[in-house]
Amino acid sequence: MEINLHNTLTNKKEKFESLEKGAVKMYNCGPTVYGRQHIGNLSMFVFADILRRTLEYSGLKVKQVINFTDFGHLSGDNDGQADEGEDRMSKGLKREGFALTLENMRKLAEKYANIFLSDLKLLNIDPEKIIFPYASDYIEEQINLIKILEEKGFAYSGEQGVYFDTKKFPNYGKLGNINLEGLEEGARVSKTEKRNPTDFILWKSDKKLGWESPWGLGFPGWHIECSAMIIKILGEQIDIHTGGIEHIGVHHNNEIAQSEAATGTSPFSKFWLHREHIKIDDMKISKSEGTAFYMDDLLKHKIHPLSFRYWLLTSHYKTPANFTWEGVLGAQNAYEKILSSFKELPEESGNDGEIVSGFEEAISDDLNTPKVMALLQDAKSKYAISKIDSVLGLKIETLSKEIFENIPDEILELKKERDDARSRKDWQRSDELRVEIEKEGYILEDKIESGTIRRVLASIN
Repeated sequence: MEINLHNTLTNKKEKFESLEKGAVKMYNCGPTVYGRQHIGNLSMFVFADILRRTLEYSGLKVKQVINFTDFGHLSGDNDGQADEGEDRMSKGLKREGFALTLENMRKLAEKYANIFLSDLKLLNIDPEKIIFPYASDYIEEQINLIKILEEKGFAYSGEQGVYFDTKKFPNYGKLGNINLEGLEEGARVSKTEKRNPTDFILWKSDKKLGWESPWGLGFPGWHIECSAMIIKILGEQIDIHTGGIEHIGVHHNNEIAQSEAATGTSPFSKFWLHREHIKIDDMKISKSEGTAFYMDDLLKHKIHPLSFRYWLLTSHYKTPANFTWEGVLGAQNAYEKILSSFKELPEESGNDGEIVSGFEEAISDDLNTPKVMALLQDAKSKYAISKIDSVLGLKIETLSKEIFENIPDEILELKKERDDARSRKDWQRSDELRVEIEKEGYILEDKIESGTIRRVLASIN
């Protein structure tokens, strides 16, 4: 199956061909583990999982890395204000009342990394298939990479640390065709410390906390973390690098510059894919504005995690999506209909060839999940749905069984009594029993002769 992906590096859709036949090296920018990841963050990893599944469906073996940033990510970095703001891990330690030490920083990181891994499992993303490196385990590699940049003349020292000289890298800003003049005008930097406004930190000096280095005590910069981990684990050149659109202007251009300058290998990554943002009721996700929802919020609203995954897939990854509770509940209802009808479908159907062919064409066309979801609705057999679900990852076959299992005896007795009332055409009693059953959290679906009873999807772990 030929796969075509929109490459941010060239700003066009291109046929995907891996560097090594039959194998793919993929890096997905991971979370800064100073707190829980909201649903916008989690959407990134559903996108990466769909990409992985599509590559595997086409017969490729994928080596996937998602990093844990456990130091050095400054609060201004994502807004194009490189090297500005408070370190997020330090912010997390203060929030939870812990002393500012490297040991406590790691403990905090592991706490929230484990929560993140639990959230991935709820979204049917298998952590066992992914490598999860902590940035703090690769300090030596980061220091060595900075040394190489220094030796090659791409780095210089200042009072606050060591910087990458972007003027020495001719193609800086090539990812996303960044307007450097506009970027420089908007950059909040110290003109006396940096040679150029777009220069970025490689090593940030700190007199109280950090690791020892040739430049004194301090921390590697956020950007050098990713480059060092990628080069160590995957190699000097990779096939695919993903992230959110907020990473294009600064973080990913910085990764390209320092990696290609250090290794002399170009391009650092053949393909760059970026996911659009999710909004909440047409507003940016913001903790201060109360528009940051987490997996716990979904569960409290009786939304199954895979219903959220289903909702995500109804929009293309390059299209901004607007989260509303009504919208995700509507997705859950559509999802439950597929689950409840699956067991009654034939193993095969006359339109299987058309459906599967359409699915392969859509998913290989830059992961066109909205079209795939439409085909899922049109599928008439277990075979076609299972083929599609091997990439969508909605666990349709498994959950279609679970919703009909483990119904308590007392609920089954109520259903039997209701079936008797219906056979006697005692509609009043039948309606009373329906209300009683549904109050207990079960769903009745009436057929011509008798009804079926199943569990509410949200009640299944």
